[in-house]
Amino acid sequence: MASLLESLRTHTVVVADTGDFESMRSYQPTDATTNPSLILKAVQQDAYRPLMERCVREFPQASPEELVDRLLVAFGREILNIVPGRVSTEVDARLSFDTRATVDRARRIMALYEAAGFGRDRILIKIASTWEGIQAARVLESEGIRCNLTLLFSLVQAVACADAKVQLISPFVGRIYDWHKKQQAAAWDESASSGANDPGVVSVSGIYRYYKTFGIPTEIMGASFRNTGQILALAGCDLLTISPDLLAKLAASEAALTPSLTLASAKAQPATRIAADEVSFRSLLNEDAMASEKLSEGIRAFVADARKLDQLLAAQRAL
Repeated sequence: MASLLESLRTHTVVVADTGDFESMRSYQPTDATTNPSLILKAVQQDAYRPLMERCVREFPQASPEELVDRLLVAFGREILNIVPGRVSTEVDARLSFDTRATVDRARRIMALYEAAGFGRDRILIKIASTWEGIQAARVLESEGIRCNLTLLFSLVQAVACADAKVQLISPFVGRIYDWHKKQQAAAWDESASSGANDPGVVSVSGIYRYYKTFGIPTEIMGASFRNTGQILALAGCDLLTISPDLLAKLAASEAALTPSLTLASAKAQPATRIAADEVSFRSLLNEDAMASEKLSEGIRAFVADARKLDQLLAAQRAL
């Protein structure tokens, strides 16, 4: 019998969620995603520190911002030599509320990839799903720069991304689960809130249903998983980005897998259209305590790790 990972591949594109590109060789994902936290973790390992040292050595006159972009692209280039598909590289989270600066930074990242010989079809620029980030993606998509909108926790964010003709969105499953579990505290019932009833799974399933109801081509990539049950409950989603430890668990298990998300199941419960204008976006996001809190929290965490990465690069420069 095939492993759960092999079975999952027949229904969903499997993406590796890591900055540890050596681990990708074992699981052979189609695509890969990174974020500031993953890159920060990677460059502190002996195996990847030479990438940081080389960037600092080869670009002594680069600004701190340019040096970070060159490091991210250095990781991306290594990943692209392993995976057959795309890599997502993130714009600095400190620009999450600055549309113009996000556009400029994304263009520079793409130019670095193109200078290294990689085409735009293999790169996704990762941007936080703020209103400003989504509008930056609208501009970039019109220029042929494909985007992955991350830190996405609500349907209204997904709808605004679709309106901007974003290539791909990354709704976060595990962080939604975390919020609801914390809110319910002692009243939380794990068994009753697992599988299809997991609040993160419910959120992504709703986005899937909405997109399929209205024929929206934006790809949905479930992200931020806490356990394999969440992954299996979203089998059939366009893509799922999975950490190495969960990929290992899926590869070590054998079982038949039936997709939970299908076009037929989506059309059996058609969604109701909602508005994608700025007022609707800000109002609906504000009304969703979980989404607004997790979006702000996620940006703060990525900003903190971006600053730590700056400090590591500055320390390396001082040697």
